[in-house]
Amino acid sequence: MGPKALNSPVRFALIGCGRIAPKHVSALAKIPSARVVSVCDLVEARAQTVGNELGVPWYTDYHDMLEHQPANIVNVCTESGNHARVAMDVMKRFACNVIVEKPMALRLSDADAMIETAREAGVRIFTIKQNRFNGPVQLLKQALEEGRFGRVLMITSRVRWHRTQEYYDQAPWRGTWAQDGGCITNQAIHYVDLMQWLGGPVSSVYATSRRFLHSMEAEDAAVATWQYQSGALGAFEATTCANPKDLEGSITVLGEKGEVEIAGFAVNQVRTWAFVDEQPEDKQVQDANYVPDSVYGFGHEALFRSVLQSLATGQPNMVEGGEGRKALELVTAMYESTETDTAVKLGTTYPHSRLGGPDVS
Repeated sequence: MGPKALNSPVRFALIGCGRIAPKHVSALAKIPSARVVSVCDLVEARAQTVGNELGVPWYTDYHDMLEHQPANIVNVCTESGNHARVAMDVMKRFACNVIVEKPMALRLSDADAMIETAREAGVRIFTIKQNRFNGPVQLLKQALEEGRFGRVLMITSRVRWHRTQEYYDQAPWRGTWAQDGGCITNQAIHYVDLMQWLGGPVSSVYATSRRFLHSMEAEDAAVATWQYQSGALGAFEATTCANPKDLEGSITVLGEKGEVEIAGFAVNQVRTWAFVDEQPEDKQVQDANYVPDSVYGFGHEALFRSVLQSLATGQPNMVEGGEGRKALELVTAMYESTETDTAVKLGTTYPHSRLGGPDVS
């Protein structure tokens, strides 16, 4: 059973009307071939507010929603710990394509089950990795693919963001191991993804973390070093302890023939772009800079357009479910390392990771 072709407009349904939902809604509103036809949230007031704003039916049970308002694509924006359960249920019961917010799951076994469920149901699953679509990041990826750096030596990422205690107190699942994780999983997983997308497979990680300023189960600060299979080194830093405001969301690539730093607070600004072998187009890289309205940036619209294009053509997509699994495995390996205080090889089991419960898949 292969994926089914979609007619225009493509019908989207939204499960979860919390903090990230407005970003999905505003991005889809800019795509003529997309239409949000219904929304759902367990909290009736939230579902009603978003539904009324869009002028679409709202529900508190997504089964009722999808039975009465069939959809082609379902965006899963629930709390992280329920991504896997909801996505698999939707794919099995309603044969809908699914776009899952980050992280796609909290356990690798769940991510594997989600990918297998999509295959069995003849649908496709995509994960939110909007930073891959940022203009500056796209230019960096192109430079790497063209070999302009020569041998890549180091890749560094820093996520220094501000979150108040009130943020974690918004919902009981925030900052818990069972439903969320800490700054590595919730905030910095986008940067974990960029580091592996740009640098390639990772052979091992060593990480340590702390809980400095917030009352929560998981960490609000972490650092890690990576060994890439290529021989390059990686350095990763994440925190939600920056005060009084978001400071930085950056990534730097150093190679034997070039150096690029993309900074701002959401990888939105080319700060350094220098190569031994200069090209005429290097003078235009600043044109890719932009000022985001939040740390989420503007990549959601481009991501959704990419998904629609892939569904229309049957072509692979760079945010397919397997890509979401790569970032999740790195996160899991870092948590394994923080618990064991040892370097952890990728591709093994991670029985000590507390994220979502022990995972020995």
